[in-house]
Amino acid sequence: MTSTAHTSSPPTAATPAVLRDAAGRGTLGGVGLVLAGAVTVQFGSAVAALLFPRAGALGTVALRVAFAAVLLLVVTRPRLRGHPRADWAVAVGYGLALGGMNILFYQAIDRIPLGAAVTLEVLGPLLLSVVASRRAASLLWAGLALTGVFLLGQGQGGFGRLGAVGVACALGAGAMWAAYIVFSARAGARFPRLDALAIAMTVAMLVSLPLGIGAAGGTLLEPGVLALGLAIAVMSSGVPYALELLALRRLPAATFAVLTSLSPALAALAGYLVLDQGLSPLQCAAIALVVAASAGAVRTGGR
Repeated sequence: MTSTAHTSSPPTAATPAVLRDAAGRGTLGGVGLVLAGAVTVQFGSAVAALLFPRAGALGTVALRVAFAAVLLLVVTRPRLRGHPRADWAVAVGYGLALGGMNILFYQAIDRIPLGAAVTLEVLGPLLLSVVASRRAASLLWAGLALTGVFLLGQGQGGFGRLGAVGVACALGAGAMWAAYIVFSARAGARFPRLDALAIAMTVAMLVSLPLGIGAAGGTLLEPGVLALGLAIAVMSSGVPYALELLALRRLPAATFAVLTSLSPALAALAGYLVLDQGLSPLQCAAIALVVAASAGAVRTGGR
């Protein structure tokens, strides 16, 4: 998941000058920051999967979101007074999308390989980008992505064999990711700095924590589980947020979005190195097609 409180940052369409300053030192540094953040997110998801046997998927996501919420509240100290009811409605919607995205994504990677889960999840923001751009070329990118997804299913002997529940959870996480993008933009216009994110993460914590406690019980209080949960929160939220904020000061938003489109490939690499989840050549080709479609849709939408 997907940083942005999830394993990866949502693609956003913006200026058309993609990589036009690639030769500049600042831009190269920004590219490095984005890639470092994306790698941290995906490896954080892989580490989270290692905690599943002890805390379960729901317990793991509860720890990750709870620690991330506390860290954000301490750092940002959001101003809670003076906001009209409409602002709070947007913030709550933002939090529900954030919580749903994380819960469904962790359910997905508990059932199917990490690379496949992120590949399916990224279809949510990809579809949003295609719809928002309203360009004929965007339909070509959508077709390319669907071809990749078809090949992904073939590479696993069909999506039924891949795991119907896991596939459904990954697609649901993608839908929540798209909702997260919409609410993020609206909340950012209503709340200063990172206040909206801190409030949304708190809402996500209130949703996920009861589920995690119900599923894992006292296991969540074991020192080893708590320590690993904190590490996952830092890897999947704290470090990526900081790196992305630094990167966005150096890069055009479209460049940033294209780079984050690499998430499925990085997730596949993390799954292979940490979880020993191998990929067939057909699956690698499928992931490459989805990555190319995501990057192309972002560039088309930015023009």
